[in-house]
Amino acid sequence: MAFNDFPDQEQGVQLLQRSLQRGRLAHAYLFTGQQLDELEALARTLAKTLNCTAPGTAGGTSIDCCDRCLSCRKIENANHADVHWVRPESKSRVIVVEQMRELMQEINLKPAEAEFKVAVIVAADRLNVQAANAFLKTLEEPPAKSVLILLSTEPQRLLETILSRCLRLNFAGEGVLRFDAAQLEWLAKFSELAGTEQKSLLGRYRLMDVLLQRLNGMKAAVEETLTARSPLERYEDVEKDLRDKWEDELKAAIEAEYRRQRTDALLAVQWWLRDVWLHTLADGRELLNFPQLTGAAQVAGRINGRQALENLRVMEQTQRLLHTNVQEALALEVGLLKLHL
Repeated sequence: MAFNDFPDQEQGVQLLQRSLQRGRLAHAYLFTGQQLDELEALARTLAKTLNCTAPGTAGGTSIDCCDRCLSCRKIENANHADVHWVRPESKSRVIVVEQMRELMQEINLKPAEAEFKVAVIVAADRLNVQAANAFLKTLEEPPAKSVLILLSTEPQRLLETILSRCLRLNFAGEGVLRFDAAQLEWLAKFSELAGTEQKSLLGRYRLMDVLLQRLNGMKAAVEETLTARSPLERYEDVEKDLRDKWEDELKAAIEAEYRRQRTDALLAVQWWLRDVWLHTLADGRELLNFPQLTGAAQVAGRINGRQALENLRVMEQTQRLLHTNVQEALALEVGLLKLHL
């Protein structure tokens, strides 16, 4: 992909291209947004642009990649000697100090075949404290001809010392979740079922089943997509240590992306519950997120404003619990049983 392939991120892309054109590219960037895979694609495109042998230019300066030359193809296939990726790969899904030390050794070497060395830290909010502290000196004074790119969908979890050393670019689009047809269809089912009487325990578990089916489908799709992108699918004859590393990275990437999508799915439920609360207000209906879903009004007819606000607090608490090591099904079950419906 080239920068032209990101029409929804025009503002952030233009800022990057302006820096490239003026020769004022930062040494360290923090790319933030809602979609980790999109942030990876943007980082990959910047790495291509820096090292492309036939780039698109403006004023004689490279501002976009051709996406066709040997360098671009190597970067796209994750086998370029001067572009390094770090992902959470331990059992606890964090980036550990050993990974960062290995990266720092690589980034301090001169480029092997390109003009710039590029290091991309995926899900940088998963850096543990030791890894973050070990990375600080390199982040503050990167070697010449190197660019460090940190990616995060949860930048608030990064250490302030990391944040202060990066130029932040936000690629969150309009700042709201974008729902596709499948997501809206699932939320409509959830809303319709929730709109019926939910006094019985059986009714709550039916609602739970709708949610779990959605989450299971999401996880299967994530596994299929990321496995297809993994170098494990392209290179069969590799050393055991490298294969083990790729397998660990794949498992961690699947878990991280699933957690991100799960957060979005539960946020959609939270927004729907906000609609329930708005329905309890006399003048709030023009602010509805999903005016086409009638279930919110039906629920609002059975509860009061205080209970509707309590629902929002329950969902916030459930989201916080799911960022810990709590069992997913248990946290969701407790949260759904607490809701006033």
